[in-house]
Amino acid sequence: MTIDANAAGMRQAYAAQNARRYAMIAIVFGLLVLSFFLDVATGPGKYPLSTVFDVFTDPLSHGVRLKVIVWDYRLPVAITAVLVGALLAVAGAQMQTILNNPLAEPFTLGVSAAASFGASLAIVLGFSVIPSVGPLLVTVNAFVFALLTCGFILFATRLKGVGSETMILFGIAIFFTFSALLALMQYMASEDQIARIVFWMMGSLSRASWEKISLGALLLAAAIPFSLLRTWPMTALRIGEVTAESMGVDVGRLRVEMLICVSLLAATAVSFVGTVGFVGLVGPHIARLLVGEDQRFFVPLSALVGALVLSLTSLISKSITPGIIYPIGIITALIGVPVFVSIILSTRREKLS
Repeated sequence: MTIDANAAGMRQAYAAQNARRYAMIAIVFGLLVLSFFLDVATGPGKYPLSTVFDVFTDPLSHGVRLKVIVWDYRLPVAITAVLVGALLAVAGAQMQTILNNPLAEPFTLGVSAAASFGASLAIVLGFSVIPSVGPLLVTVNAFVFALLTCGFILFATRLKGVGSETMILFGIAIFFTFSALLALMQYMASEDQIARIVFWMMGSLSRASWEKISLGALLLAAAIPFSLLRTWPMTALRIGEVTAESMGVDVGRLRVEMLICVSLLAATAVSFVGTVGFVGLVGPHIARLLVGEDQRFFVPLSALVGALVLSLTSLISKSITPGIIYPIGIITALIGVPVFVSIILSTRREKLS
């Protein structure tokens, strides 16, 4: 009887824990929906949420002008903020898991710096990695360089004796290398070209388009199920490599699969909006605090928190000074740096204890 009672108590506790996790996901999703509509309603001309809802359901309900403002300008920007935030957060969550390091994310591993250098090559020299891409030259260059950087990180993981801490050092080396090359491009650039490079480095949602939204949504729709199908081995890997291998997990293969997924997510996000740092750090960190390491809840909540962070960033960027839209990269850095420092301090305390 005692054993049965203990088992029943454990089942109830597990069910209650999962119920709390589902509740957290529902709460964050609700906040994201609210932030999304506020983002669409906010701009040089502010409109009531009721008016925005009307235009959503009937585009011409308040005239052609408002239809154009909402559907052609504000809606693509708001959706892009949600998508890019989710892409970066899922990439960060996967990086942190496979490298077993809470500081790993596309920005800290140099992927964003590589993309910025690729963009600057297109802006300053007109150099195209892939010929005949036309107006997509800057975006394609950024994507390819981000992808190549992730490929290098993937190659490095296959080297004998390279652990998660070494991978972070690789990332720092990549970051400084491309930062130096980017500085060289700025030195060679004209005033107009420097302005374009700086605009890219600060991150902007103004390049939003329905074509990019379609590609990002398709990639995210494939990435989340791909991750959820590997929830058990990813959760085991978070406990430790030796433990995961003892449970039958092919750690090397798992890392390769997830880094390929991370490469596509990070490269796509950065090529869409430019350098946006720390979203891939903040999203997973908050999700981990709310639901723990169970990948069934951790990955979806990371995506929602990342989307919420960038949606709120988009909203803040339009609300600081009326008529001026600030670069989102500045705001995410101001949010992310304190979180980055807090993670370093908490990790240090854990090691000391």
